Amino acid sequence: MTWRARGARGVRGGAWAAGLVLSMALFGCAHVGAPQQPAASPGPESAAAATAASAAGATAALPASSASPAAVASASGAQQVAAAASASAAALAASVPAVPPRPVVRVPRSRLDPQADSATVDLWERIRRGLSMPTLDDELVRKWEQYYASRPDYMQRMASRGARYLFYIVEELDRRELPMDLALLPFVESAFDPQAQSAARAAGMWQFMPGTGRDFELRQNVFRDDRRDVLASTRAALDYLQMLHRQFDDWHLALAAYNWGQGNVQKAVARNQRTRAGTDYVSLRMPDETRNYVPKLQAIKNIVQRPGDFGLDLPPLGNHPYFISVPIDRDIDVAVAARLSGLDLEQFHQLNPQFDKPVIVAAGTPQVLLPYDNANRFLRQLAQHKGPLATWTAWVAPRTLKPADAARHVGMSENELRDVNRIPARMLVKAGSTLLVARPADKMQDVGEHVADHGSIAFAPEGRPPRKVSVTVGRRGDSLAAIARRYGLSVEHVAATNGLSPRASLKPGQVLTLLVPQRQASGTQARRASAKATSSRSTHSSARSKPRARVAKR
Repeated sequence: MTWRARGARGVRGGAWAAGLVLSMALFGCAHVGAPQQPAASPGPESAAAATAASAAGATAALPASSASPAAVASASGAQQVAAAASASAAALAASVPAVPPRPVVRVPRSRLDPQADSATVDLWERIRRGLSMPTLDDELVRKWEQYYASRPDYMQRMASRGARYLFYIVEELDRRELPMDLALLPFVESAFDPQAQSAARAAGMWQFMPGTGRDFELRQNVFRDDRRDVLASTRAALDYLQMLHRQFDDWHLALAAYNWGQGNVQKAVARNQRTRAGTDYVSLRMPDETRNYVPKLQAIKNIVQRPGDFGLDLPPLGNHPYFISVPIDRDIDVAVAARLSGLDLEQFHQLNPQFDKPVIVAAGTPQVLLPYDNANRFLRQLAQHKGPLATWTAWVAPRTLKPADAARHVGMSENELRDVNRIPARMLVKAGSTLLVARPADKMQDVGEHVADHGSIAFAPEGRPPRKVSVTVGRRGDSLAAIARRYGLSVEHVAATNGLSPRASLKPGQVLTLLVPQRQASGTQARRASAKATSSRSTHSSARSKPRARVAKR
């Protein structure tokens, strides 16, 4: 079970590390022990004793039949964490003032009762038992069943990726009393890839468009894109789906609206009502992508329910958490966080894909997700860490600047500043833009909450304003690289102008906007233009004189 806690903002340095250990011991292991009654405002001395007792009791209370192999293997590590927590809290007792206890969300013990069904079945079986949407059975479902069944390697990759996130999604669906069918929707949306981005700029495991993401409080700024955040995007997707189901009172129509937009589905329903035609999913006129959307989900459901009928084997999926949430209270480089947790960068980004820059800003994202064993390691290593945690910080441009001038202001090379902030060529950094810059060794202050939540970057063209050119992708498809080359632009420039990844695929008919520089004519070009103009005036003069000559001959 994941948990989330924001550390006290005033705690710094070693106190912060000890606070993390305290949080881990008090909250991170709470899901494996019996619920406890909250104590009344303990002081530092009693907190130290309570921490050690809570962590030790939680470790002892873990039932062998219900714990994950990773949790059992790390029991001794949890005891070490408890001892470290006790020592750290005792050392801080004299200097840290008493604070009111944070509210703790208790997890019902029945979830981990070894006799409970949810603890003795695998997660696939738990999903099967909760599938409750109406069944769709038509030729499109058959088509997609055959498609997925003929690609066992693809199905295996999707299922392996989904194993990291499915338990959390299933728990959220259970808590909201929603159909388990929705746990399979990311198979259709993104193949369970939280880094996925479509040509239409939808991003993340649940494929939110930028505007819809903002509607559901998913921040998109220079530091992070919450559309890729595992916890935030899941919360937003389920909020959206619940809203759509309340609106249409039909899960198939709600899914169509999730894909196509509720306004379009409303219009399609109204159109059929006027002609007294059916208003269910199969009766509406809709684009091919939406027409195939629910059949794809139904095909995935059928395969999950009866994998053997399709010649497929689903990988084992344990009915226990894959990750836990570990609070952070100081800015920390992504590379440092990964190293302290014993993960490589790719593994770290699998659980924390929202970080768009090489630093995690604690004021905006006060936690990271880590596998259980790695969370223990992170806390131990963090307590022993020497030196700075973050080598990057934020700088707000005081006025519109050339990138070279901005680089001089912050003591970086222009190339490094351009690279880390993805500044296109021949562009100025507009006043008020937030840039990621190297953090001075003597700077102790972290990025503030306002900049962490609202930092943005904007560019203005150098010299004459560029021409805006609209380009339609050809029928056979075209690449960003080919279009950029055709207009003498960089791939990064075209991608940034259209809000796409430089590696994004394009669809036939998609319209791109290009900002093509208007270059000043060189001296040679100016002389040629002048000669051409003179020749043109001479020709016009000659043409005007010819009619008079013909009149004279007559």
